[in-house]
Amino acid sequence: MKLHYNYKYPSIEDLREKAKKRIPKFAFEYLDGGCNEDVNLYKNTAEIRDVELLPEYLSKHVKSDMKTELFGHVYDAPFGIAPVGLQGLMWPNSPEILAKAAFKHNIPFILSTVTTSSIETIGELTEGKAWFQLYHPAENSLRDDILKRCEQTGYDTLVILCDVPTFGYRPRDIRNGLAMPPKMTMKNILQVLGKPSWALQTLKHGQPSFEILKPYMPKNLDLKQLGKFMDQTFSGRLNEEKIKPIRDMWKGKLVLKGVANEIDAEKAIQLGLDGIIVSNHGGRQLDAGESTIKPLTRIAEKYSNDIKVMMDSGIRSGPDVARSLASGAEFTFMGRSFMYGVAALGSQGGDHTISILKTQLQQVMEQICCEKIEDFPEHLITK
Repeated sequence: MKLHYNYKYPSIEDLREKAKKRIPKFAFEYLDGGCNEDVNLYKNTAEIRDVELLPEYLSKHVKSDMKTELFGHVYDAPFGIAPVGLQGLMWPNSPEILAKAAFKHNIPFILSTVTTSSIETIGELTEGKAWFQLYHPAENSLRDDILKRCEQTGYDTLVILCDVPTFGYRPRDIRNGLAMPPKMTMKNILQVLGKPSWALQTLKHGQPSFEILKPYMPKNLDLKQLGKFMDQTFSGRLNEEKIKPIRDMWKGKLVLKGVANEIDAEKAIQLGLDGIIVSNHGGRQLDAGESTIKPLTRIAEKYSNDIKVMMDSGIRSGPDVARSLASGAEFTFMGRSFMYGVAALGSQGGDHTISILKTQLQQVMEQICCEKIEDFPEHLITK
């Protein structure tokens, strides 16, 4: 596929700056922020960028191919679109935009339980090739109904989330009175009036809502009511007893997301899971924890022969993808990078962002004479 992107915005940071100018402050701060003092948010990317790769310029090299086999499917690149909550709040219709772009470029798109498009809509746009991320419900009947909807729509890969035993403490969202639909304080109204493109697109597509959960929840919840509903609806801490029936019930691939240590990785293997995503929720849950690249390196070294080891959190560019692959990840996911693209460029943002990342990654592979994705660890400079 020939790649096309907007030359005014050739980097993810360019897209971030454009997104900041186009969407209301409360939406940008939800997207951009971490938890508490944002320590782990910044550490994630900084410590990935401590990883160095060895360039080779006189070695024989024919070509570099970034195609990657994962769970029996050959993807065109070793990265996918991570699940993100409240996507339509940040840019209207963004889950649909990103799902279409992912399908076009043959990379995975993961739909979050708490995003703003339905299981059925995304399944139709991707011909059932999307993945679904489950926040574990408190009631088994709700869990079973959501999984039934996924199965009927054709989803083959289910991602269960383990790093939200409690919701992260996020001061910006508290100050902004974030709710669905957003609480229209005078401050928020003024922010919306200053972003006419966002406001017009919201009018066109309608106020964002939790489309997946809509059949199960009361209408027009404010922040306090929404928090109460989420606490009552989702059971928080995941454990072996909750995973076992899902493994028995789900016939497709089952992935555990939010793994941050070797103990949980080993339990995932014992429970018969197909993959893990080493992640700290983009630095949005535990500010005092490790960055993702550190446990990724240890887990991959110890368990890569037993389970598919993937990673998200802190990856912002093609070189970051390369560094993560060289450190042991077999596949990577990004959330913010793609949301910056859509918030900056609307319907063109998904295609543009994927094209940037593919171009950047290809360039790194050529520089270091890496022919295949699985060869990346051979090019790591160890310290």
